[in-house]
Amino acid sequence: MFKYILLGFTLYFAYRFLFDFLLPVIRTTRQVKKQFDAVREQQQGYQQPSQNANTSSTANKAPAPKADDYIEFEEIR
Repeated sequence: MFKYILLGFTLYFAYRFLFDFLLPVIRTTRQVKKQFDAVREQQQGYQQPSQNANTSSTANKAPAPKADDYIEFEEIR
């Protein structure tokens, strides 16, 4: 008789653990992961046009001055 009561409690607590704790945690984790993925995709969408603009603007810049073009100066106190 005691075995059946213990088995009943064990099954009850296993059921409660599964449906009241484990499944909501899994659902919430999936939902949060989807939201993070959506935010990441949105950020990548914003960064791609700006990266294309940066590459075209760097091509239009003047070349860097040579080391021979350095002008020395005196420090004024």
